[in-house]
Amino acid sequence: MNNFWIILWHTYFSKIKTKSFIITTLITVVLVIGLTNMSQIINYFNSDEQGDKVAVIDESGELFQPLKEQMGQINNTIVIEHYEGTEKEGEAAVKNDEYKGLLILSLTNESLPEASYKARSIADSSLPANLQQGLQQIKMQLAASQINLSQEQLGKLYEPVSFGKTALEENAKTEEELNQARGLVYVLLFVIYFAVLMYANMIAMEVATEKSSRVMEILISSVSPIKQMFAKIIGIALLSLTQMGIFLIVGYYFVKRNLESMEGGFFEFFGFGDVPLQTIIYALVFFVLGYFLYATLAAFLGSLVSRIEDVQQMITPMTMMVVAGFLIAMFGLGQPETTFITITSYIPFFTPMLMFMRVGMLTLPAWEPLLGIAILVISIVILAVFGARVYKGGVLMYGKSNSFKDIKKALQLTKNE
Repeated sequence: MNNFWIILWHTYFSKIKTKSFIITTLITVVLVIGLTNMSQIINYFNSDEQGDKVAVIDESGELFQPLKEQMGQINNTIVIEHYEGTEKEGEAAVKNDEYKGLLILSLTNESLPEASYKARSIADSSLPANLQQGLQQIKMQLAASQINLSQEQLGKLYEPVSFGKTALEENAKTEEELNQARGLVYVLLFVIYFAVLMYANMIAMEVATEKSSRVMEILISSVSPIKQMFAKIIGIALLSLTQMGIFLIVGYYFVKRNLESMEGGFFEFFGFGDVPLQTIIYALVFFVLGYFLYATLAAFLGSLVSRIEDVQQMITPMTMMVVAGFLIAMFGLGQPETTFITITSYIPFFTPMLMFMRVGMLTLPAWEPLLGIAILVISIVILAVFGARVYKGGVLMYGKSNSFKDIKKALQLTKNE
């Protein structure tokens, strides 16, 4: 047992000191700090902006002033200026970066506004869209006046229809709770997806690296392959918890520090204002179980290859399963009650993401998530027993080995020992 802990801590400390781990952690921490300070960053850049200047040639002589008033309400960073020159001169001014664009206004035969917008590039769709929105408002007002509609009548005409939604099922989530849960589950699904993928790959690479350097021959003479496998899995698990812990501490600190500026908008949409404790608990449970499921799979797949170059090919099916589970979960965010989502949430390799998604989005009876957890635990035990046997023979296999037929060879080597 002493050797087990030696390998575990060796795996942990050797990985935590690597440049890749340090650089990845620092880059992610910077991204977390940037995200949690997004409001201040946007305000800083917006404070220095003078706005987009648009030259306006008003051939009608009536539309410029109403448009200027509308743009003040829609987007006050867009500055429209009355241009006295010709269309050709306006185009030249745009090409010389004096203006962001040139807007030519005129009236149709029905005395309704129409416009033509010219810019060096029309890749920026937001600016012309705002101008078009302003002109649309003017058009509605002119059309309403032509048929003698008052502003009050016009407002009623375009007022959205009242459409309430009520869930009849007892304890069902309200629409507001669903919107909040959807954003939160979306973010946590990304965390589970990337973490499981990254750390499972790390285990496969670790095993393959030791085999390629012949370190495995020394290790198996003093420690059983099964102890090696679980020591590496737990060692990488501690590494992942360390890295995740750093991200959570940094994120929590800056969220608390900038809490007032985060009210509404992005953080309200993603449900960070009031995170249910139950959702956090289930996220942790399914994250840990998902990690051990894929980590065990990655360990014995990594033991089948002798060259680092063959690792990605061997673990590609595992990677595809993680991607498939994530994509199904993304689909399920919009339709979490479909039979397809319900059934696939009980398939072990999809359960960590799909069952968590259903728990976050729906009010499920307690037995459903508990059954999902039980299926994961049983699957991990079965995979661990089978994986340990494959790992035990796989670490003794050298040469070109990148086919799943090698699993049978590994099992035969285990029996011959």
